Amino acid sequence: MSVREGILAILSMGPAYGLQLHSELTSRAPHRKPVNVGQIYGTLDRLAKQGLIEPAGTTDDALPLYRLTAGGRGAAREWMRHPTLDALPEWTEMLDQVIISGSIDPVAAKAVAEDYRRWWEGDLLRTRTPTPDASPATEAHLARVAREAQAVAAIAWLGAAIAALSHYDSSRALSDVRPRRGRKAQV
Repeated sequence: MSVREGILAILSMGPAYGLQLHSELTSRAPHRKPVNVGQIYGTLDRLAKQGLIEPAGTTDDALPLYRLTAGGRGAAREWMRHPTLDALPEWTEMLDQVIISGSIDPVAAKAVAEDYRRWWEGDLLRTRTPTPDASPATEAHLARVAREAQAVAAIAWLGAAIAALSHYDSSRALSDVRPRRGRKAQV
């Protein structure tokens, strides 16, 4: 999963602390195994160095809170509204983008899913165009068949996602359940 983009998207809902972000990513991307907590903190450190997040105080028990900067809000908005379609979309990144964004901004996620579906439909048409060296015994033929199967699966999944997102009432707020541990604020 793009932990960076997932964290930025979740922080678009308001300040959060590291272990809370870990919990939110886990619950908002149930199709994935949980990300290592250390990866969350490493990503937070990099996001701060890049100027995309900043400190937002601490919790009552001294866990540091993070919030988006203006640049971070722009990066989160860009990821939640625009798929990367300059090459073959990476399958799990596509799932992450639609599913995580759908839990935050279902309308934007539906538009992203529709953009992905149009891309895959066009790719399916391109893939089905026969090539001169595509005899059944070549690697090119096997690659074409695999790409076609992937396109069919993507179109089917995206259709189901679009239908589901059409029925989402609103975004899901950050959870009130407090994870038990976290990185204490540096004093």
